[in-house]
Amino acid sequence: MKQKLTLILALSLLATSAFSQKTKKMGSGDKKGTLIGLHFNLADYVAPLGIKNPSTGKVYSKIADMNKGFSISYWKGIHSRIDLSVRANALFRDFYAIRGGLKPKTEFGVELEPALNFRPFPDKALINPFATVGIGGGYYTDEIGAYVPAGLGVQVNFNSITYLLVQAQYRWDLTKGDRNGDNLFYSFGLAQNIGKEKVKVVPPPPPPPPPADRDGDGIIDDEDKCPDVKGLASLQGCPDRDGDGITDAEDDCPDVPGLARYKGCPIPDTDKDGINDEVDKCPTVPGIARYQGCPIPDTDGDGVNDEEDKCINEKGPASNFGCPVISEDIIKRINYAAKNVFFATNSTKLVGQSTKRLDDVVTILNENPSFKVQIDGHTDSQGKDEANQTLSEGRAASVKAYLESKGVDAGRLSSAGYGETTPVADNATAKGRALNRRVEMTLRNY
Repeated sequence: MKQKLTLILALSLLATSAFSQKTKKMGSGDKKGTLIGLHFNLADYVAPLGIKNPSTGKVYSKIADMNKGFSISYWKGIHSRIDLSVRANALFRDFYAIRGGLKPKTEFGVELEPALNFRPFPDKALINPFATVGIGGGYYTDEIGAYVPAGLGVQVNFNSITYLLVQAQYRWDLTKGDRNGDNLFYSFGLAQNIGKEKVKVVPPPPPPPPPADRDGDGIIDDEDKCPDVKGLASLQGCPDRDGDGITDAEDDCPDVPGLARYKGCPIPDTDKDGINDEVDKCPTVPGIARYQGCPIPDTDGDGVNDEEDKCINEKGPASNFGCPVISEDIIKRINYAAKNVFFATNSTKLVGQSTKRLDDVVTILNENPSFKVQIDGHTDSQGKDEANQTLSEGRAASVKAYLESKGVDAGRLSSAGYGETTPVADNATAKGRALNRRVEMTLRNY
């Protein structure tokens, strides 16, 4: 292991010599920024026994037999070739069991190790060897100890942002009685620059004297088509008061933004309806946008536009939403039928004498497919409000059901109940109550 490490460090020294001439040009005063690193560690406690006592023979542990651990480190350049590092190490080793000769168990040590690192080249070199010496202390299961680390390492600098760090140290144990033991310590990790990179500001050369610009618009006279009037670079130095991209000299409407095809004037709106002639399908008649500049249509020509006309294919007055007026004779027949609709007492069941008049309503609806009927039920004030409401709804529904049974489409019929809320006579008299117990039918053709 030691021979391999020596070979790696020797190759590193040879490689870095190739970069030494280049790094001198980078500036010898450059120092390392502030780094935070994370490292994987291996500790060999067997090899130092042979190093200190050659008679026992040098034996290096296999990686699998070494004690593992990790570190968090802080690095800061204090000179162009000297760095301060502080490492916090965690090492997994059964210190107590080894010292006492007991059965191994899972234990670990924690260490704090400040050190100085000496480099032959400035920090910006791609590959840079360094030597380390420091002092460390730690807690090892039940004992506090100290040690001196010294060794060699190599750093690989990736644009002074990320660093690859490989180190090998011999650590002399200063613990009383040499109880923890010397060890060879190997470390491999990455460190990240968390500080801001210093950028050297190089003052620019003095500017040449500015070329002539008589109108002071920032466009030199040689390139300015209007050298005596302030203008825009996009128009080769000529002015454009309305900002429509057409120079004032070529703009028939220099104070109103427009288009080139209208010589700088806006798109015309002949009928003044707010819709320009280019999109107006009725450019000489005022209209609205949703009909592309044309007026709202009136399909049947009854003077009620289609948006308000509920019968766009039949002429009718605005008072009837553009639908034809229903004749008074038909309305009288509907009202007469409604007045002759009767029910069993406190029931929604139609009595027989009601069907004749309801059949007349069926005839009217069959002859006029556009007609629709609203059926409303009403009661007097006798009894509870809730019961009267239910009764009125049920009676109106019974009339609707009868008309449906005669073939009238349900979509042409609607029913509602109003209980005792809309009387037409005084509920204090029997005659008034009789008038209030009624069914009303309203005919419409929209």
